[in-house]
Formats: sequence, C-alpha cells, structure tokens
Amino acid sequence: MDVVCSSLPSPRSRSSAAILPRKPTALSFSSSFQFQGFVVDRKQSSSSIQTAAVRHLVGSVTKTQGLRFAVVVARFNEIVTKPLLEGALDTFRKYSVNEEDIDVVWVPGSFEIGIVAERLGKSRNYHAILCIGAVIRGDTTHYDAVANSVASGVLSAGLNSGVPCIFGVLTCENMDQALNRAGGKSGNKGAECALMAVS
Repeated sequence: MDVVCSSLPSPRSRSSAAILPRKPTALSFSSSFQFQGFVVDRKQSSSSIQTAAVRHLVGSVTKTQGLRFAVVVARFNEIVTKPLLEGALDTFRKYSVNEEDIDVVWVPGSFEIGIVAERLGKSRNYHAILCIGAVIRGDTTHYDAVANSVASGVLSAGLNSGVPCIFGVLTCENMDQALNRAGGKSGNKGAECALMAVS
C-alpha cells in the first residue's frame, strides 16, 4: 500500500511544519491473526509485510516567525468572547507571533463565523483561522440550531478553503460554564485555540 502525504499550501515561503522521513519497516508475525486486511496464518512461520515510508508532519510551537493568523470573533455574548480573544492574543504574544501578523475580524454572532472564516481562508493570507464565539442554551430550541450550524460552518470553512479553521466556539448550558471556560477555573479556550493554531 502506498501512502502519499502532500504538504498544505502555505501563504508564505516559511512554514512551521517539518516533514520527517521514515524508513520502511518490516513486520513479522508467527501466529494467525488479521492486520489491516492481511491475514497471516500459522503455516507461514515468519511472514513479512513491508510498510510504505510514512512521512510525519510535525508542528512547531517555537518557530512562529512569518506565520499569519486571523481571528473571527462573535460580538454576541461579548462578556465571554472578549476574554477568549484576549487569551488567544496573549498566547500569540507568548509564542512571539508579531502583532502585525494577526488580524481580528468581529462578526455579529456565532452563526456568521463560518462564512467569514471561509472568505479569510480563501484569501490565502493566513496559515490558520481561529473561530471564537459563545452559544449558551436558553429556554427554546434555538441553541441547538445555532450550535449545529456554527460547528458545520467552521468545518466547511476549513474544508472549502484548505486553511485550518480552529473551532473555539463555546457551547454551554449556562453563563457560568461559559465564563469558567473564558479565563475562569476551567482555563481559557481561546488560549488553547491559539496554541493549536501555532502548532
């Protein structure tokens, strides 16, 4: 079986990822069992299966020079999204991402995040796009519709643009849960998203 690993398109010449080649490995089996569609029986005392060279794409959290990021932030529930944004920007600073390499785009609500993230991705100006919002359950089924649409929109944005879109939209049962994840006792999910983008 041949394994092909193609590199992602990069808006700039430098990338934070390194491709590490790996030599083919011979696997030998002495008893009967099934391995990825191959059946090895006991009659063969020493069978070998050659695996194709596997390339590993490894991110680096130390080489951020030349990387550009966009952050799409929802204004709705700003009491939650603003600390998430601050956590993301703080993480970018900690990893030496230049301020001029970060663009923040505000949208009215979480529902609009996907379409803006896709447009930014298709511009080919960014290595990753953070999508930050907060959807908090209320008394109606509106929460379910918005939460599902936002998740689908961010996924589609990444698939259609070819640029990683990091899902940083909180979907919480109540405001306390949201605030705990925006710098409270459960950490800051915006900071975690920025770390994912850098790596």
